[in-house]
Amino acid sequence: MKYHQLGRTDMQVSEISFGAWAIGGSWGEVTEEEALGALNTAIDMGVNFIDTADVYGDGRSERLIARTLKSRGEKVYVATKAGRRLDPHVAEGYNYRNLSAYVERSLQNLDTDALDLVQLHCPPTPVYEQDETFDALERLVQQGKIRYYGISVEKVSEALTAVARYPNIQSVQIIFNMFRLKPAEEFFPVAKARQVGILARVPLASGLLTGRMTAATAFSPDDHRNFNRYGDSFDVGETFSGVPYEIGLRAVEEIKAALPEGMSMTAAALRWITMFDAVTCAIPGAKRPDQARQNFSAGDLPPLPDSLMQTVQSVYDRLIREHVHNRW
Repeated sequence: MKYHQLGRTDMQVSEISFGAWAIGGSWGEVTEEEALGALNTAIDMGVNFIDTADVYGDGRSERLIARTLKSRGEKVYVATKAGRRLDPHVAEGYNYRNLSAYVERSLQNLDTDALDLVQLHCPPTPVYEQDETFDALERLVQQGKIRYYGISVEKVSEALTAVARYPNIQSVQIIFNMFRLKPAEEFFPVAKARQVGILARVPLASGLLTGRMTAATAFSPDDHRNFNRYGDSFDVGETFSGVPYEIGLRAVEEIKAALPEGMSMTAAALRWITMFDAVTCAIPGAKRPDQARQNFSAGDLPPLPDSLMQTVQSVYDRLIREHVHNRW
């Protein structure tokens, strides 16, 4: 496993890290035993950075992480997110009173005195120009409640606006995978110049890029790949990266045909992300130990051949770009 500095912080984090949405909820049933097994397997394989949020299972994800870390001796950094507990989810709600309350709740759930990294959780677009919000984050840093802060965005334009206005943003979490190339084209050069860390989320396009899905694959009613396929519950870009399912299946088959012999689609998709030096880490989710083992083995792969990188670009341009590029 390789490690990279996250922004301008003192954190050196594993380039394949752990996304903890799936162990919280909205991905079908995950037992406590499976979730704890996935977390422990990740740490066994060198993962030292876990990304979660206060709304993942209404705090379940944070509490499972706390239980795991209590039984381990390794230093593991935890990033969480705040803001999506707001109802209604409006820009005015991103104020000190609310953010402070959410941070206190996460401190309790994670059983810690200070949060390593707190990220605004895909807030309404006006928040990225709302001084009150970032003043609140600065106040929480000064109080010692959080060590650093960042943002999780839906759109490249939001990331560009925020990092231009607020120099203490340490990280940007953004959807980046073989089906989402716009961040590399428009944001990565800016992030590198400003030394802002990049957390690549939805790295496997909600499982599409594992290559194991077919037109007949069924998802349980409590899985967002069922109930949010058309954006009924939250931004559709969070589900299959906003790519129509059938188009995604076709694109995956073309990429699979170009893989080096013996390489899995999952490993290739994660290694593809780490080929971009602006990326600090990818944060695939895992609901079971076997998924964790497959994800984190990608960190040991050699660089991907130019031919595969070119195939991904070609597939994106021909099949995917029209569905996602201008939307996010």
